[in-house]
This record gives sequence, structure tokens and C-alpha cells, in this order.
Amino acid sequence: MSTSSHQKSDIIVIGGGIVGLSVAIALQWRGATVTVCSRNTQEAAGYVAAGMLAPQAERIPPSPLLDLALRSRSLYQPWTRQIQDLTGLDTGYWPCGILAPVYQYPHQTQLPQTPESPAIWLEADQLITQQPGLTSEVVGGWWFPQDGQVDNRRLLMRSLIHASQQLGIQIRDGVEVQEIATTANKIKQINTNQGAIVASHYILAAGAWSGQILPIPVYPIKGQMLSLRVPSDISQLPLKQVLFGSGIYIVPRRDGLIVLGATAENVGFHKSLTPKGINTLLSEATRLYPGLAEFPIEEFWSGFRPATPDELPILGRSPFENLTLATGHHRNGILLAPITAELIADLVCYDKLDPLLEYFCWDRFSN
Repeated sequence: MSTSSHQKSDIIVIGGGIVGLSVAIALQWRGATVTVCSRNTQEAAGYVAAGMLAPQAERIPPSPLLDLALRSRSLYQPWTRQIQDLTGLDTGYWPCGILAPVYQYPHQTQLPQTPESPAIWLEADQLITQQPGLTSEVVGGWWFPQDGQVDNRRLLMRSLIHASQQLGIQIRDGVEVQEIATTANKIKQINTNQGAIVASHYILAAGAWSGQILPIPVYPIKGQMLSLRVPSDISQLPLKQVLFGSGIYIVPRRDGLIVLGATAENVGFHKSLTPKGINTLLSEATRLYPGLAEFPIEEFWSGFRPATPDELPILGRSPFENLTLATGHHRNGILLAPITAELIADLVCYDKLDPLLEYFCWDRFSN
């Protein structure tokens, strides 16, 4: 075998999406030498997700997942600032808050909240003041001022790739893992379409494709999405924050793009857009904010969330002593990227096991 195909790196990260890149950067910051191997970076969920940072709007119940999500949300500002300082590129982080309007008055308007994470109920008139243009069907809604968004598709992914390159991380695109060669409890090498690749440690962060690389229960849930553009004759941006409706979210960017998402379809790796999927998004969006009906459509796309049977990520140690798992983030990959990077890098570099990781260990599925 030629030396070019048998390359040795300190740590190989399998997966070049937002989680893979974030983990690679955190490892490199801790002094490791990292190579990222990606099957097809452009298909990563980081390039297709809407970028909501919405642990409260998603109504994640009090749980280890909520603890993880709130910790990650609080890391977002310092984390994106660090990336921005390193690269000089905007990450598109915007702590704009999220408004969650409802069409039926809830039994309970009090939601779990803390001083750092308020959840404020607004009656219909207060809601319309907060966001003019909403349909008269809304009877009220919650305001989550600490939730927000990041423009992952156009800005954050680009700045993470630039940060990786500036830190000396090698990114190899088009590398398909064909087999993970193991001995008793260690990975010997990964065999790919570009030859064998060897490292002292491996991180599996391949998102929806992780289950094809290792026998772990991670599978794709397709989401169809589209974007609209605020017409050029409207001088002020009509939407001041993210709208999280029933069956739709409307995510306005600062430059007048508006992202609508997303369907949830268990159809395997079928990327196709369907009239049913797109029609659902458009009808729900224009029901909630009727003015959108006149906005020009910019783009349609789809992508795959990495789902698990209990909808929780798989994080931390694996059956192999030199393989760490960082996958299965389902709807929350963008949100959980900074905390995943920190916890995984601390585990790999310092053998520091955060107590939260035990709730997301791989062997919960083997019982």
C-alpha cells in the first residue's frame, strides 16, 4: 500500500457537518492534530437546517436533554465570537428571541422557566404588538427572549470551515467509509474509497449516515424546506424574531431572507421535494403570517436529521476504546454543536467525563 493512502493522524473525525467540524476545532484548540473525513460536506444537515436555537420553543421537557440544550444555548455567543475573531467572518448568530403563537387557548399558560430562561405568555393584543402582521386567528402565544437563531446554511458552516483551515485541520471531502476494521476492543483503521486511514483515536460524527458506518440505531428523518425573500419595495424587515407555529417555523434572516421549515418524513435517504411537503409548509406559513403569500420564493431544498429511537443524541464512549460517538442529534444538531464539541473534546483530550454524558451513552439501546 502506498504511503499516500495510508495516512496517520492523531484524531480522525468521521463527518464534516456542524458537529464534526465543531468537535474538530475544539480538539485542535486542546492541542490535538485532527483530520476531518467527510462523505459529502454539502449534504450535511448543517447546510440544510433552519438554524433555530430553540430549547424553549421546542418545548423540550425538563430532562438531561433540556439541561444539555440550555447549556449549549448559553455557549453560543462566546463560541461564535471566538470563531468570528479567528476568521473575521460573520457566523450569523442572532439572539432575536422566538415567538410561539397558538390558535387555541392552552389549558396552562405558565411554562417551566428560570430567571435566565423566561417564558412569557402574551395575550392576542400583546402578541400582535410584538409582531404585527400575524393572523387574527392567533389567541396568544409565548415569548422566549433567550431563544434565537444562527444562519448555519450561508454563514456558520463557512466560518467553521475557515476556522478549521486556519487552525491546521485537514478536511478531506469525498471520503466514504467502507469498513471500520477492528480488533477485540480497538479500531485498527478505517477503510475508505481513498484507501486505509489510521489514527490513534476516531470520532464518529456522521449524522444521519452514522448507522451505515457502525451498527448503532441512527437513521434519517427527511425535512423539506424553502425560503422566501422580503420584496425589495418593503423598506423595513417585517419579521423581528423567529415564529414557531404549530407545524411550521418561520425564520427571518437579517438580510431579508425568510426560511420556512420543515416536514418530518421517515422515508430513508430520498431527497426528493414533494408537492405535499412544500404545500404543507406554504399553507401553514401563510395561515400564521398572511403577508408571506405575496413574497417571492427563493429556493427549495431538503435534508436529513439524524434520528434515534428515543430522539436523544448518542454521545461519549463506544464499545471501542479509541472511538468516541457524537451523533444522533435529531432536531437539535445546530443548537447542540457547541456543547457537544466541548464535552467530547474534554473527554478525548483530558479523559474528563461530564455527568450529563451518561444519559446519552450508546449502550442504552442494548438493554
